Amino acid sequence: MGIIDNLEKMLASGRDSALLRYSLGVEYHKKGDLDSSAMHLSSAVEQDAAYSAAWKAYGKVLAEAGRGEDAAQAWQTGIEVAERNGDIQAAKEMKVFLRRIQKSQ
Repeated sequence: MGIIDNLEKMLASGRDSALLRYSLGVEYHKKGDLDSSAMHLSSAVEQDAAYSAAWKAYGKVLAEAGRGEDAAQAWQTGIEVAERNGDIQAAKEMKVFLRRIQKSQ
């Protein structure tokens, strides 16, 4: 049984959390399933709006799925969250991603 299967079992058993959804989003992204990844990462940031790593990953998945405006919005929110949390490195990375996507639009 794979990682995704184990994580999905945890979710099905009612142990839903932002960390679980983030983990599922990351694993689905690794497999190239952008729709499932975006769905789980969206749930992660809904459950914990202060989760800067989830915002960063969510923006990345949205950008790869061709949803540039949504990705830019996710990163803008993520930058604000990261700066409030003192997560300077995540904020810097998202600013770079945001600039790149704004140039490409």
